[in-house]
Amino acid sequence: MEGLLIAHRLSKLPKPPFPALGWTFPEPGRAALRTPAGWLVLGYRPPNPGFWLQKEVPKGPPSTPLERALAARAVGEVTALRQEKLDRVLILEFSGRGGFVSKPPVRLIFELTGRNANLLLTDPEGRILALDRPVPARLNRYRELLPGRPYRPPPPYQKRDPRTLGPADLAPLAGKPLKRIVALVDGLGPRAVGFLAQRAGLDPDRPLTPDDLPRLHRALQALLEDPEVLARAEPAGPDLEALRRPLLAALEKEARALVRRIADHQRNLARRDRARERKRTAELLLAYAHRVPRGAKEVELPDFESGRPVRIPLDPEKTPVENAEALFQAARKDEAAAEKAARLLVRTRANLERVRAEIEALKAASPEELRRRLKAQKAAPPRVGLRFRSPGGLEAWVGRNARENEALLRLARPDDLWFHVQGLPGSHVVLRTGGKPAPLPDLLFAARLAAYHSRARGERNAPVDYTRRKYVRKVRKAPPGTVTYSQAKTLFVDASLPENVDAV
Repeated sequence: MEGLLIAHRLSKLPKPPFPALGWTFPEPGRAALRTPAGWLVLGYRPPNPGFWLQKEVPKGPPSTPLERALAARAVGEVTALRQEKLDRVLILEFSGRGGFVSKPPVRLIFELTGRNANLLLTDPEGRILALDRPVPARLNRYRELLPGRPYRPPPPYQKRDPRTLGPADLAPLAGKPLKRIVALVDGLGPRAVGFLAQRAGLDPDRPLTPDDLPRLHRALQALLEDPEVLARAEPAGPDLEALRRPLLAALEKEARALVRRIADHQRNLARRDRARERKRTAELLLAYAHRVPRGAKEVELPDFESGRPVRIPLDPEKTPVENAEALFQAARKDEAAAEKAARLLVRTRANLERVRAEIEALKAASPEELRRRLKAQKAAPPRVGLRFRSPGGLEAWVGRNARENEALLRLARPDDLWFHVQGLPGSHVVLRTGGKPAPLPDLLFAARLAAYHSRARGERNAPVDYTRRKYVRKVRKAPPGTVTYSQAKTLFVDASLPENVDAV
């Protein structure tokens, strides 16, 4: 909450002295003081603290040490209600009351300072009695805020009061960006900068010219006439960045993953050279098989072209022909990996360019667009697990650990298909069928994913059970991912990664 808006709302509150008629605490981070004019609500939790008058509030008992101290000690009359200059600090002084158990006077200090907002109760001499957020010296050497310690106010500053400024007083801003006005004029923050920029038609990051200053002064006068616009104005600066930050973080994380994936594809692409070498070595073994001693661990054979000796490691348990066949098989795997990498490299680079373009567009997006995207991001289901596209175009989700296995069960629809290797620890796999029958190639694809991501990896004819998600039940009080299931069918598949598997 910005200082100018604080001063405006303060002017609408009843003038002291007036009776403090009791406290209630409708929700965490919110305290309400009953006054003759209504409830004075203090919302003191970061990052958007504020206060306002309200006719009715829900009742709530005190639940924190600060709330209990307010209910017990901030009583009697409110004898003072003030703001220092246009700083973001509101001070209420309470008279206390006499009686069988007297209550001495106290002071309530409300710091409406964004992320560092705080609410503190002190005695008249400034000793802290209770507070919402303790601040030890390791967090702030200048302002240590702890119960029993003297209250130290925010650092003093020298700024001009906007209510007394003339057009000539804005001259120091010439040649500086509009957002620098917060260092010259008291009571302004990012939302005020956003309002002034919109009202005067100025870019907050562009240096101001002398011709811009009269327009800026008129916009400032409009702001002084109705400071409540700050409650609705678009932020310019840190608040706008707070909208942008979570969206950027998600895109930057995706970009880093794509960069790593490109590096993997490039390494697999280099396997073409290894495949050529393996095929050449296998051909040498076949051509000179008669010269290879039985049970040898290695052999030297002359190269076809240069005649130079080539040292070849061997499996002594295999014949030369079997060693050659093993090399041919390894070469085929290398070629398949390189061919797949070449295809995926093009797609992954295109995705990286798309993500980088989205990042640049996000940096220039309007507040309305940022809020729309944030809303869409929150509405989207959380993305967990590995995700692949089956031969028929269906999504297959693979849990990477017990918690992801459990999360996939929550995200899956009742008629999606659930897969798990039979009798062994492994990943849960969900095939998103949309309630339609899944073709056999898609079933085998999901089953191989389940077998590969399990203790059965590498086996042949591993049994994999599958059933509809609605027939899978979590075991009560069991570790995450522990389930029982019924009405299952079984597929026997090789526990190896399916060919041409593409991550979504």
